[in-house]
Amino acid sequence: MNPILLAVIDRWIGRNVPLPRKDAALRPAVVVTGGSSGLGLAIAREFHREGESVVLVARDTARLASAKASFGPQAQDRVSTIGLDITAADAPGWLDAALALENRSLDILVNCAGAGLAGAFDSHSADEISRLLDLNIAALTRLTRHALPAMKARARGGIINVASLGGYVPGPNQAAYYASKAYVCSLTEALASELSGSGVRMTLVAPGPIDTRFHAKMGADNALYRWLFPAIAPERAARSAVVAYRLGRRVVVPGLISKGLAVAITILPHWTTTPILRAILSPRGAPK
Repeated sequence: MNPILLAVIDRWIGRNVPLPRKDAALRPAVVVTGGSSGLGLAIAREFHREGESVVLVARDTARLASAKASFGPQAQDRVSTIGLDITAADAPGWLDAALALENRSLDILVNCAGAGLAGAFDSHSADEISRLLDLNIAALTRLTRHALPAMKARARGGIINVASLGGYVPGPNQAAYYASKAYVCSLTEALASELSGSGVRMTLVAPGPIDTRFHAKMGADNALYRWLFPAIAPERAARSAVVAYRLGRRVVVPGLISKGLAVAITILPHWTTTPILRAILSPRGAPK
């Protein structure tokens, strides 16, 4: 993007603070949770393409190694990996320690790790629902809270929280997932307002279906919505997310069709949209 435009945007975002100073002793990095595959990996690649150093965070170290290798041999000095279960209570401390070993600082945090559950709410065990809430809500909140004080002190950096278009409407047959993303939407937009003028960006990404393994992993690949709404490429969603972040936008909905759906579900009352979603989110062949 145009560096003059970005400089103007940076100054407006930090209008209430003195010009920030970079810590020359540390190398700023973009830390991406869920960075071993899917949208998280696509966002990491997009930031890397812009010249940023990226750190991929996930539990599966083998997949992390494969993801790092996909950047190519010439890019390895600007790509790192951290094998970490971000749902652990002490995950922020472990993340800081791992970054310090590489002389890096957390400049941009991308909370992209997430899980979904498809089917009737009471068809899932209590442990399955708890794991979803731990990852989608508790871990994201904990990392966000941990990262913000240092960002505010530096008057630079920011956070991208990946939610879903489903965060704006109840989702029968994916009830816990939709509810968890509603929390992410509300939290991120509220924090964006709190951080206004501080120099710290806060961007919410609310995509519709994306062409990744996410829907299959949550057991929703045979639901009607997978046939009705074409999934966009993760690279396209990633580009929209990074551009929105650079421009200081608080909310971005990648994809033209998803933008239209976003308008519809925010205007129409839930009593009209919820029965429709119940039908299109039901696994095909299951009782509506």
